[in-house]
Amino acid sequence: MKIIAIIPARMGSTRFPGKPLAKILGKPMIDHVYSRSKACKRLDSVYIATPDKKIRDYCKKSNMDVIMTSHKHKRASDRAAEAMLKIEKETGQRIDIVVMIQGDEPMIAPSMIDKALKPLIKDRKILITNLMAPIESRQEQDDPNQVKVVVDKSNFVLYFSREPIPSWKRGAKKVPMYKQVPIIPFRRNFLLEFNKLIPTPLEIVESVDMLRIVEHGYRLKMVPVSFGTHAVDTLKDLKMVERIMKSSKKVRL
Repeated sequence: MKIIAIIPARMGSTRFPGKPLAKILGKPMIDHVYSRSKACKRLDSVYIATPDKKIRDYCKKSNMDVIMTSHKHKRASDRAAEAMLKIEKETGQRIDIVVMIQGDEPMIAPSMIDKALKPLIKDRKILITNLMAPIESRQEQDDPNQVKVVVDKSNFVLYFSREPIPSWKRGAKKVPMYKQVPIIPFRRNFLLEFNKLIPTPLEIVESVDMLRIVEHGYRLKMVPVSFGTHAVDTLKDLKMVERIMKSSKKVRL
């Protein structure tokens, strides 16, 4: 199997403009995500996909593989699909699986990518997987920046929401509570198919792209991991991640 990772990254974040190049422990965030992804031995290669020359120039200077993509994309999956097709054209090799890794996840571990890939490698019927990690506090469950997920007994998605699900008032503490960790392996053709699917009402209301898969009748396999990451959506998040990395050599890699 030809397996690659694509990290979509752009400078125009609404809440934190320029965040891919914002520094954590003296190194741009995109550098942390790239180097951690490269450490996964299952991946044949890792690429940054960006519409921004500033990110491209930094990647080239730092010997990071980078693909320029359109400014028109609104979703990371569209950017990843364009990059995948360009990579296939440049290399002359067909890709089997694309792992989409968000560029604002500087705390990912190589083992998390391995876990996300395992179901696709074992079962060709599985088209896409996603990681989920335990929710550790009421504050985290209430945070709209954390996408919550509930699953069936086989860990296939029932629903995603930015609202607190399951209901805390009705005893959520007594059942597993999970959040999405955005490491998302797609089979090649399903990535292209997903981007052709019409956006769906629940996807739009919840602002969670992955709900489109469920609403169109596909199955999305969630893979539990014992530890999560901390996405950087704001400057406050970046400072918190830096504090965690300073205090833990394991997290710092």
